[in-house]
Amino acid sequence: MNAPVIIFFVLAAIAVLGAVSLILQRHPIHSALSLIVVMVALAGLYLLMGAEFVAAVQIIVYGGAIMVLFIFVIMLVRLDVPLHQMRFRFQRLVALLVAFALGVEVLVILLLARKLPGAGLFVQSTAPVSKLPPNSEELSRTLFSNYLLPFEIASVLLLVAMVGAVVMAKGRKRADES
Repeated sequence: MNAPVIIFFVLAAIAVLGAVSLILQRHPIHSALSLIVVMVALAGLYLLMGAEFVAAVQIIVYGGAIMVLFIFVIMLVRLDVPLHQMRFRFQRLVALLVAFALGVEVLVILLLARKLPGAGLFVQSTAPVSKLPPNSEELSRTLFSNYLLPFEIASVLLLVAMVGAVVMAKGRKRADES
């Protein structure tokens, strides 16, 4: 096996282990950190495909900004209290039924895939990465020329939302202290 294939399997294993850890963690902060591991592994997979911009966005937007937002929300909402109060009696039974239904669906898809043309392969052949145009340059040229105004409007809206969240959190903290 060559190096990119080995790197792919390592990154895929890290992503799967991070996703399993995300589901199995009891503490919400640990789950959020596991999700960051998954996002970084996916960014590495994007780099292997030659999508540098998507990998950078994956790390900056999802691994950074969205996860910081998740962690702030988890800390502000105080999920520890309702977690112990809410108990669903048939939770394991429902989880097993959903897992069984998902397994049956995957099995049916795999069995039906053999009847498709191309011996059941869903992926069409693509051009090699070396023949593709550099996507980061084209995307940045388009983003900062044709779509500069919507890009700036989105950044201002995100800034207003962030300031609003901080103001709301401070207002709730003062009301709790009174």
